[in-house]
Amino acid sequence: MTQDEEHLRLLSIFHYVVGGMAGLFALFPVFHLIFGLFFIFAPEKFAESGDAPPAFFGWMFVIFASVLITIGWAFAALILLAGRFLAKRRHYMFCLVMAGVECLFMPFGTVMGAFTIVVLTRESVKRRFTANQSV
Repeated sequence: MTQDEEHLRLLSIFHYVVGGMAGLFALFPVFHLIFGLFFIFAPEKFAESGDAPPAFFGWMFVIFASVLITIGWAFAALILLAGRFLAKRRHYMFCLVMAGVECLFMPFGTVMGAFTIVVLTRESVKRRFTANQSV
């Protein structure tokens, strides 16, 4: 096994790990989701002087949390997909773009993205991806 193959194999495995972590971190807004549902379905629990908060606040929390969770899971799915493509040596440009986007997910994604960019910019690795394009 050459050094490039070993690096791509390790990058693929670490993409799976970072993708799983991103999926878990995407669940952090679930507390806002639960809080918003309480605002909607049990507003009397928050009323101190008899005035319950309007359901609008609850819907804001629910929508905001749902959007964040969906975006986080989509990001995690794209990282996992990039890991799969790295393992198969396919879709070079997708892997390179995802490596750049991963850099936003600090600190793990930043390290992962930087190493992925370094490996993918090697000519020998580019040739491996182009060799699989015709297959």
